[in-house]
Amino acid sequence: MRRKKRLQTNDKHIKNLAAIVGEKEILFHKEDLTAYENDGFTIHSYLPKAVVFPKNTEETAEIVSYLSRNDLPFLARGAGTGLSGGAVPLNGEVIISLVKMKRLLNVDLKNRCAVVEPGYVNLTLTNSISDKGYYYAPDPSSQYCCTIGGNVAENAGGAHCLKYGVTTNHILGLEVVTPDGAIIEIGKNGIMDVPGYDLLGILTGSEGTLGIVTKITVRILTHPEEKKTVLAYFDDVADGSQAVSDIVSEGIVPAALEMMDGTAIEAVESAAYPVGHPKDIEALLLIEVDGISAGIEEQINKILDVCEKRNVRSVKVAEDEQERARWWANRKTGFGAMGAISPDYLVQDGVIPRSTLPQVLGRIREISQEYGLRIANIFHAGDGNLHPLILFDSRIPGETDKALEAGSACLQACADVGGSITGEHGVGIEKREEMRFVFSDKEIEAQTNIREVFNPYYLLNAGKLFPSPGRCGEVKKEEKAAASK
Repeated sequence: MRRKKRLQTNDKHIKNLAAIVGEKEILFHKEDLTAYENDGFTIHSYLPKAVVFPKNTEETAEIVSYLSRNDLPFLARGAGTGLSGGAVPLNGEVIISLVKMKRLLNVDLKNRCAVVEPGYVNLTLTNSISDKGYYYAPDPSSQYCCTIGGNVAENAGGAHCLKYGVTTNHILGLEVVTPDGAIIEIGKNGIMDVPGYDLLGILTGSEGTLGIVTKITVRILTHPEEKKTVLAYFDDVADGSQAVSDIVSEGIVPAALEMMDGTAIEAVESAAYPVGHPKDIEALLLIEVDGISAGIEEQINKILDVCEKRNVRSVKVAEDEQERARWWANRKTGFGAMGAISPDYLVQDGVIPRSTLPQVLGRIREISQEYGLRIANIFHAGDGNLHPLILFDSRIPGETDKALEAGSACLQACADVGGSITGEHGVGIEKREEMRFVFSDKEIEAQTNIREVFNPYYLLNAGKLFPSPGRCGEVKKEEKAAASK
């Protein structure tokens, strides 16, 4: 049978985009587009108009310029691992996939920085420089597949952000394509503190609503001289929670301080990387300290002492790198492990003061009972970044909506104690209305005014981050159309 030509379409926009990137670098048939209906937030799905794969900054700018001139909505996408719907094409956007822009462009060990393209995978950077004694600190659980461009969009964190900070603390410069197709450079020669407004800070975490990042200069760090990891088991979540605050109160700043409750432990022990956690345990802490060798042992002894005072059932230090790696593999696959005990799950991402951990975890237990849904807790306890995982079955009518309501209630519990509705997963479409939990209408307006400066016609990733978009974008679109006549 004779095969049809791939680019068989009457759509002039598809043809013109194909002329920019090449016929093999564009998808537009429905069967090809279904993989791009959503990202890691799978509750809502929308088909894009097309997916294009630029190979460099210039192609990206040409695509954006064309789409802008023709009033076609668009958004950028990395690996699609985002958990809040930031890459979902709500408005039938053209998706600009950056996965083919995946080069490590430069490594400057003397100045401790590297330059990567946005499709470069997070963990690949560390693997590329580890033999030279360096690594890249931000380590989200999806680091083996998420891209650094996506990390910039979401201001991703990870288990070690307690000591080393989130993505914004490691970004030294960006090359950005603006929503009208211009190419700008922010940050010079790896110098973070440049004169003028902090545009790096504004763009990092803007969830792809202000521009498309095409080149990233990141800070790299030298491997610590020594690291030790502690695993502690508690029969009471409250004891484990209090131990978290006590450890930090001792003046210790762990590289990581993670917690899992009984339901989460059940999941990870039923999945791909079990390590033999007791089946009846209510909570565990995974604590890592690193730095120069002198002083590490003293920190470990203080941590062991704190755990003993908080009624720890048992506590141990990893005997070698292999045991430490097994513990971390068990923790980092925690989200995916929920599939071993539930057909579906919804992960939330609230932040609270450490001192309120027992109070908020108690409230989450109440929410679980109120909605009749199990909630597992895996989280970065050291910096109060909670990840309640609401377990549900989407095949049961109404249960998806119930899970969404329970998730919103968990975020309200975080806001009620002076916390936030997101620490690292972003707002996307999932938590737009919950922005009202932490911001007044005036505060939201101030932020949307910033978006108007960068993205005046509301073509780039519209409908994300802020609740109930106002008329501004639509008015500007009408003004643009009138001016072109």
